Amino acid sequence: MTAMTTGRATAVDGEQAPATRGVLGRLSWGLADQAASSLTNFAVGIYVARSLGLTAFGVFSLAWVTYGVVLNISRGLATDPLVVRFSAVPRAMWRTAVARATGTALCVGVVVGAGCLAAGLALGGRVGSAFAGLGIVLPGLLLQDAWRFAFFAAGTGRKAFVNDLVWGIALLPALLLAARDGSVAAFVVAWGGSAAVAAAYGCLQCRIRPRLTRARGWLREQRDLGYRFLAENVSLSGAVQLRAYGLGAIVGVSAVGVVRGAELLLGPFLALLMGLSLVTVAEAARVLKHAPHRLARFCLLLSVGQAAAAVLWGVALLLMPDRAGELVLGDVWSGAAGLIVPVTLSVAGSGLGTGAAAGLRALGDAKRSLRSQLFASLCYVGGGLGGAAAAGTAGSAWGVAAATLGSSAVWWLHLRSALREYHQPPISEVRTP
Repeated sequence: MTAMTTGRATAVDGEQAPATRGVLGRLSWGLADQAASSLTNFAVGIYVARSLGLTAFGVFSLAWVTYGVVLNISRGLATDPLVVRFSAVPRAMWRTAVARATGTALCVGVVVGAGCLAAGLALGGRVGSAFAGLGIVLPGLLLQDAWRFAFFAAGTGRKAFVNDLVWGIALLPALLLAARDGSVAAFVVAWGGSAAVAAAYGCLQCRIRPRLTRARGWLREQRDLGYRFLAENVSLSGAVQLRAYGLGAIVGVSAVGVVRGAELLLGPFLALLMGLSLVTVAEAARVLKHAPHRLARFCLLLSVGQAAAAVLWGVALLLMPDRAGELVLGDVWSGAAGLIVPVTLSVAGSGLGTGAAAGLRALGDAKRSLRSQLFASLCYVGGGLGGAAAAGTAGSAWGVAAATLGSSAVWWLHLRSALREYHQPPISEVRTP
């Protein structure tokens, strides 16, 4: 039997792969942007931990993980479909899509921010004020993140890097003002308010105004990917949030601060994993378009490189003197130091799975991607809370490490199936001579 020509983008004899220089250049800007983002998040976490103490830092961490949930809602509905479908497209098409996607992200920030503000005012106290502050700054935080996705979809990662630098510069005076107030809410507003400055600068960078009125149309047109990416993203960040809330209920709020302190020590790699789709999904989509037979190798190199880097960083942390740790984290160091090994393994496990996740998204296989993420999230919550019930804070950290290492294998099994299906021509396109 012979196969007829399909409409898919396939590699043919004589077709050249994407230029190595271009790929390395885009990845380099992606790494530079993530380094800037990592330093910003790391600086905020360290400064808050040293300024507020363990319990107040735990409250700040609850607001932080809540922001992570909302961020992933925005990405699933707005910018994940943008990266998958509007990378390497004509500029006019990109500009139209960016205006609608950023408008959708801004709408999510306004709606959810209003809910956080109302909930915070109702709760009152230190926790309530922190959530009220988060509600105020959410629109700016989500719009700034949306610009980064837009720049990487266009292959202009340099602009995303500059935007993050603007955020970092604006953050410095904001943190100093927050330190004078000394409250958790002040630090939340300082962090998010400086992001709003970078979000406004993003409008000037690309001269595009977010179209809030086009959000409904964007959601309707991208619903086949958007809603599944939403479910996938929320299951991920929701699992982190459930683990944090459950750990606080089982062990205490201070335990949340200890875990967050240990994660801060792995900050460069955690931030890289959180924002990895900025670079890898767009780049995987380009590889799929020009040389689909190289997608599996690209994803494998990506995963192995991240996991190895996380392990090397964890080894360096184990060799760090206690004085240096206390200088960085203050009172949080004593508890966080004992969690370096399991937290390192959990980050390495996540790194092993992100390459496969990027491949599934580039293929547009939201169904398999969602299944993989749901499985990983269930394992994460089960391991984190089961470990906490059995052995406290340390047990929760080891439970999460086991969960992430195991679930990475599921990601790769689904990618293998997706690639096999992609390269196999449909039955209707196969004929007998």
